[in-house]
Amino acid sequence: MKINQVNHRFWLLVVGLLVIGNQSQAQDSVITRVRNTFKSNLIIDNQTVMVPVKKTLEITIQHRFGIVNNGYSDFYGLFAPANIRLGANYTPIDKLQLGIGLTKERMLVDGNIKYALSRQAVSNGCPVSVTFYGDMAVSTLPKAGNFVTGADRISYFSQLIIARKVTNKLSLQVSPNVSYFNNVEGYKSSDGTIKPKMKNYHFAVATSGCYMFTDGMGVIANYDQPLTQHPTNNPHPNISFGIQIVTITHTFQIFLGNYQSIVPQINNFYNQNDYTKGQFSIGFNITKRWNYY
Repeated sequence: MKINQVNHRFWLLVVGLLVIGNQSQAQDSVITRVRNTFKSNLIIDNQTVMVPVKKTLEITIQHRFGIVNNGYSDFYGLFAPANIRLGANYTPIDKLQLGIGLTKERMLVDGNIKYALSRQAVSNGCPVSVTFYGDMAVSTLPKAGNFVTGADRISYFSQLIIARKVTNKLSLQVSPNVSYFNNVEGYKSSDGTIKPKMKNYHFAVATSGCYMFTDGMGVIANYDQPLTQHPTNNPHPNISFGIQIVTITHTFQIFLGNYQSIVPQINNFYNQNDYTKGQFSIGFNITKRWNYY
């Protein structure tokens, strides 16, 4: 079903959260904050609460192979068609990161913003870190299907990431989120009317964790639970787990999970891989960091 007007609530939310974050900025100079809650901006398919220090440039490669169910015929998905995202992020000022990416699936171009609203205090302060993350994606495929206007190609994703470094080795986070599509597909019902296959919005919640055995190696896990019930094509939850290797300038993650779409609103809205049927795929994330301070 077509939505004729671009949703502006996403950007209003961004502005509001930036204002809230600025009000707490002065407190950082008098309260000792927890550092390195997570070792990377990414934890498999989700963003972490982390925002790199000012003047940090990141290049990310996110790769998802096909599902493993076909066995040896496509070598457990490694020879199947893959999905890839190439991204770049930069932190122009403290607590704020801006990013852009291109994804093979749907030839999506996305821009994102990440802002640290508060950071966990060592003592006598906020017990958790809180970060806002927002993404807007545009499909650049040729005009077809239910694309009528340019606004039909746009989708949004917003989430609030709440994390705590429990011990020096264990970090946990929870991330309620909402996805929104300006246009969703419809179908002709028995009475001849066009009805939407899905709602334009979708609520979900993600939980993530990391346990570092050493400063350079640990295990990571995600669980993503859809909350919104749609008329048809309800998405499946995502379970993913893997290992993480960290150096001063690189983070490498290799994992097994249900998500293949990489861009968060597509994953949350359209995932049809069912973990109860073993529909997992192998994936990896590579992050390279440069700091120019």
